[in-house]
Amino acid sequence: MTTISLRATDEERKLIGDVAQLHGKTISQYIKDVVLERIEDEYDLKVYDEALKEYQDNPISHSLEEIKERHGL
Repeated sequence: MTTISLRATDEERKLIGDVAQLHGKTISQYIKDVVLERIEDEYDLKVYDEALKEYQDNPISHSLEEIKERHGL
């Protein structure tokens, strides 16, 4: 496992520590969870933007029944 260090002021460290404690987590686990959640959110937004552009370029939609039939469901 790799260690990542972070520089923070005393006030920032206290704030992060207090919020981590509210969530029942260590500072390390809280920061890790927040960073990974942010990465996931950014990825989801990228996928959404790509899907929206694809739809705008070719505005065809399919009903749930059509999709089920197409995939043998």
